[in-house]
Amino acid sequence: MMRFKRSEKVGDLIREEVSQILIRELKDPRIGFITITRVAVSDDLRAAKIYYSVFGGEREKEESFKGLESAKGYIKRELGRRVRLKYMPDITFVFDDSLEYSSHIEELLRGIKEKDGDG
Repeated sequence: MMRFKRSEKVGDLIREEVSQILIRELKDPRIGFITITRVAVSDDLRAAKIYYSVFGGEREKEESFKGLESAKGYIKRELGRRVRLKYMPDITFVFDDSLEYSSHIEELLRGIKEKDGDG
């Protein structure tokens, strides 16, 4: 049987709750189409990195980050109400570029395949 670390369970719970807060409660127009991709919580549960992706260009990324940073206090308070922990982790928002990277790799592979097909 596979055992999970507590920090992973807490990370999953934080991901769910932050997603709900963003969808249902935050009304900041700077925050665009954001997806919380994962949450990495330290083993001592004192710090949480919330990874997110944004649909749009550089401007949308910057504006969404500013909106998330300004809402950080509210999000942390809401997490404190919803997630019962002895200490609420300090949260940090980190842009997750893995979706862009995979899209770029797919584009490169498509270009190689098209070249091979023409030759």
